[in-house]
Amino acid sequence: MLRALGSTGMMVPPIVFGATTLGNLFREVSEEEKAALVTAWFQAGLPSVFIDSAGKYGAGLSLEVIGRHLGRLGIDRDQVLISNKLAWRRVPLSGPEPTFEPGAWFGLQHDAVQDISYDGIMRCWEEGNRLLGDYPAHIVSVHDPDEYLAAANGTADRQRRLEDIVGAYRALHELKAAGVVRAVGVGAKNWQTIQELDQHCQLDWVMFANSFTVMRHPPELVTFITSLAQRGIGVINSALFHGGFLLGGDFFDYQRVDLQREADRGRVQWREKFTTLCRELGVSPFEVGVAFGRSHPGVTAVALSSSRADRVPEHVRAASQELPPQVWAALKEQGLIARDYVHL
Repeated sequence: MLRALGSTGMMVPPIVFGATTLGNLFREVSEEEKAALVTAWFQAGLPSVFIDSAGKYGAGLSLEVIGRHLGRLGIDRDQVLISNKLAWRRVPLSGPEPTFEPGAWFGLQHDAVQDISYDGIMRCWEEGNRLLGDYPAHIVSVHDPDEYLAAANGTADRQRRLEDIVGAYRALHELKAAGVVRAVGVGAKNWQTIQELDQHCQLDWVMFANSFTVMRHPPELVTFITSLAQRGIGVINSALFHGGFLLGGDFFDYQRVDLQREADRGRVQWREKFTTLCRELGVSPFEVGVAFGRSHPGVTAVALSSSRADRVPEHVRAASQELPPQVWAALKEQGLIARDYVHL
């Protein structure tokens, strides 16, 4: 069941439990629900549990909850792998809601700001470990470098920001050389930013978000994933449903859907066609989305998130489930996935 995370020497399960729910993504989640969710992860029968979180998730709330409930359960450090995507740190909350991803996070007591540089990533690392308590992260990455670069106000500013990112990786590799962390990677929504950083930074693993999905899988990205695998760089695929949109949610890539926008109307039409076909084929959109998201042989694991503990067994099954060939044939016939995609 375990697979190698690239050439890191680390063996990981096929499912990574995303911890956005623990940070109150899309709604305020009760402490009882969070406790049940973390407990379910460790009752799923996996040889080890791999949790992915970030300082951005609830402005550190997710990290706090992880540390608290791992301690409550008495989890041994060897039973758990924690990925902390670094780049965001806590600041005081000055308004009714946080300033990052407005409308997506609820019931927070803090805001978060991006802090990417050699010193900034060290600040994020130290804060993350304080929040996690007795369970430090050994898998780290720079989070949302695409957003950091996109905020540049010109060519010179973008170059400065790129140098900040390179400095952040220098810090992370110093931690790795010291034996404090085991793997250094990147997590981003814009896969082309990962491709750019691949030319400047040494990466052990990458996490794509909202990028390689049943709805969106450009051939250039497929080729890039192949290249990463050939070079021993592990790939974790996340946000397979575009922030829950493909399963009926009101957000697409963490932004609320607005039917006044042509792009959103087209996405809703695609979802309706996809959902109808899945029903006709006797499979769920969830099963199809997960199976496609891990279909490329270069994908080591898929990251899945849920706010419900009773769905964890379903998620674990889906991370290894094979679907009949006729499902993929029908999706291709209806133009829902690329006809020339070969990894099915």
